[in-house]
Amino acid sequence: MPADLTGKVALVTGAARGIGAAQARLFAALGARVVLTDVLEEEGRLAARELGDSARFVRHDVTDEASWRAAAAVAADAFGRLDVLVNNAAIYTTSPIEDEDPARLDALLRVNLVGPFLGIRAVVPAMRAAGGGSIVNMSSQAGLQGIWGHGGYGAAKWGLRGLTKTAAIELGPDGIRVNSVHPGAIATGMTAHLGTTAHPAAPLGRVGEPEEVARLVAFLASDDSSYLTGAELAVDGGASAGRMPAPKRKDTDA
Repeated sequence: MPADLTGKVALVTGAARGIGAAQARLFAALGARVVLTDVLEEEGRLAARELGDSARFVRHDVTDEASWRAAAAVAADAFGRLDVLVNNAAIYTTSPIEDEDPARLDALLRVNLVGPFLGIRAVVPAMRAAGGGSIVNMSSQAGLQGIWGHGGYGAAKWGLRGLTKTAAIELGPDGIRVNSVHPGAIATGMTAHLGTTAHPAAPLGRVGEPEEVARLVAFLASDDSSYLTGAELAVDGGASAGRMPAPKRKDTDA
């Protein structure tokens, strides 16, 4: 059975498009009310309008603490509570370490790691008041294993994986669960340059769809995952499991 999010209020960052938009659509379809946030104002407002009265849009810079307070306040003012935070907003660039621009590394860390850190701090009071909640941090396959060219991006996503575990320990007594999700190659604007849906490095052989990530996040947001916290869940077609060549078949006599 699909997850039931009836009565829950969720805040999803980076929700104007891609995986974040898919999460917001699914949350609303499963009964939640959703605050969509993004710096892409026009696309974000359109995404929220498509969801009707169950959604609101907030222009939100995840690197700014005041912007986080404003986003959390919208959830409380519009819907009366806050049960779920999905730290989905991220930027993606790659470069060999020796060629990385320190300014670009700083941006990766600010958006992909400091942003979720500020988000956790911002939502804890409302979740405590609600008697608990669920925080889902969107890490990456690059937060589970080293990938060439992902020194900066991977550093941020490994950091988010570690932040998740510490937050799970600290917030568990308040009934607040914190888990990380680790997508691999997903069919969004970030992977459009590949020009194919084939993914030879993944045992399933293909790029994933945003909705496949969204279904996992909805499970983590729901009460069906009530005893799951501090976990890291890969949704990458098996790519992070590693892939060995299939053994050659030996010739046998007929």
